[in-house]
Amino acid sequence: MLFLSEEEKRDWAGYAGEVFRDELSTGYCDAEIRKNLVPAFHFYIATLLAAKGRGDLGARWLESGTLVEEDGLFGCGYLLGFLERHGGRLEMPAMPFQDPRPFIHFAGVPAMKEARHQFIRQCGHSLPEFDHPARFMDIGCGDGALTVALLSHLVETGKVPRFSEVLLIDQSAAMADLARTTVGSAFPETTVNVKNSRIQNCSHSIDHHYDIAVSSLAYHHMPVEVKKVHLSRLKLWIDHLILFEMDAHNDTPELFSPDLALSVYQSYSRIIDFIFTHDAPVDLAIDCVDSFMMAEIVSLLTQRRGTRLDYHMLRGQWHSLFRDVLCPEFSCRCDSSAYADEYMTLFTLHYGRD
Repeated sequence: MLFLSEEEKRDWAGYAGEVFRDELSTGYCDAEIRKNLVPAFHFYIATLLAAKGRGDLGARWLESGTLVEEDGLFGCGYLLGFLERHGGRLEMPAMPFQDPRPFIHFAGVPAMKEARHQFIRQCGHSLPEFDHPARFMDIGCGDGALTVALLSHLVETGKVPRFSEVLLIDQSAAMADLARTTVGSAFPETTVNVKNSRIQNCSHSIDHHYDIAVSSLAYHHMPVEVKKVHLSRLKLWIDHLILFEMDAHNDTPELFSPDLALSVYQSYSRIIDFIFTHDAPVDLAIDCVDSFMMAEIVSLLTQRRGTRLDYHMLRGQWHSLFRDVLCPEFSCRCDSSAYADEYMTLFTLHYGRD
């Protein structure tokens, strides 16, 4: 992932103020921007304009940005298409995860399938062997497919003899119901419990021990200070915490900041490219982008910290959080990339009780 210097942050914010005040034409100050970041700068200016009701001018900045996009980062083009489908308004299209189909499509794109496969392997390599039936907690279980794949791998490789209990936690009722059926069918002898809730609304009600807790692309839905509160509660009841997350700088940057826009541009552009290049009906791909990816992007770019939906953190920030809350009783057992390129990384982080 690329970052801005402190001087660049000040310059970008200053240019944005001039553009908004004077309605300056596209291309203004491009010569002052790092050449490879010009598309991201146009994305930043366009999102500011659209968020403040100037979607018409923002669209012109996106159009010019699309002309210089490359390396599979086409955030200007994708956002332009979204604005065209939504009357030029940068507004939340729908709450994510209410319909499981967009998520299932997202999880099925080749890059995500391979990353999830690597995550499962990395879990198997870093976890110890259990000599007793294990209790397992999945925070943000989605449709349950990853849960079943991971549990099956741990049993097949002899890491766990069997699972006595699986606790599935998800805010979407549709996802939670689907996960209950999926996991229950795969493990009929296992007690499957479901909490249709965000972890921040149910962490206080967890009252017995779990050997393993996993969170896949879910624990980022709260700011770091809230993550800390609920992680402190979980610490009492778990022996191993395994995180599968996207490395992005979306937690501490404030609304309308250049560094937040640059982070969103890089990470989400890459994921949306995965979605649109996957062989699937166009309407399904668009639905996945609009009701899943764009819901998160719009939240990040229009809602202030504390109210928005997503707070992805950088890998080092996760380590700092875990060290502050889990250590010294826990130590890091795994820190491995499941997918990585210049702009976006998916990683596995495992802390276990010593």
